[in-house]
Amino acid sequence: MTSPEHSLAREISARLAQVHSRIAAACTQGGRAADSVHLLAVSKTQPADAVRAAFAAGHRAFGENYVQEALDKIAALGELRAQLQWHLIGPLQSNKTRPVAEAFDWVHSVDRLKIAQRLAEQRPPGLPPLQLCLQVNVSGEASKSGLAPAEVPEVARAVAALPRVRLRGLMSIPAPAQGFEALRAPHRALRELLTALNAQGLALDTLSMGMSDDLEAAVAEGATMVRVGTAVFGARA
Repeated sequence: MTSPEHSLAREISARLAQVHSRIAAACTQGGRAADSVHLLAVSKTQPADAVRAAFAAGHRAFGENYVQEALDKIAALGELRAQLQWHLIGPLQSNKTRPVAEAFDWVHSVDRLKIAQRLAEQRPPGLPPLQLCLQVNVSGEASKSGLAPAEVPEVARAVAALPRVRLRGLMSIPAPAQGFEALRAPHRALRELLTALNAQGLALDTLSMGMSDDLEAAVAEGATMVRVGTAVFGARA
């Protein structure tokens, strides 16, 4: 008789394999190496057991949206901490920067300089630099967090100069769109912005863009990290 744990592990392992196949196919289509795109498994609202099952299937990098939920999960999986990489991809309020600076490896959702400054001040000296991405509101949606594209160069230069953090690149959550070319457009805008920043002397290597529904379009435009939840873990509770 198969235990629920084994069933969950087998299901998530199969889903991970399907997502990796999608990424590999998109890379082939775009003339890119399959290992140039990293999968971030978005584990928000998923129990620690689901993360453990993904770990058993060989996955190591996990994305969380809610700080307290993530901290509880990190604690519950404490024995795996050295082997896991935790990424905050959701909004970060300034009053919650300290636990994030102490517990996470990456923050993708830096949407103003103040947040980066607080993370730099609060990152414990004994830990490696906290890896940061600036969130950019590429679609100009009033309801979305993120810097306006025009604000990014000035903020990027300031963040790149901070101690105990390392600016790695840009992140976006574009508005939903219909059709492959429409899906590609906002990802192209983010890629072009990263290219412009590097031309100004910043050495950025990360484009965090693309989710379950648009990862192929994101890979076509140069994504280096895709954030996939539903296609890995199934529908959220």
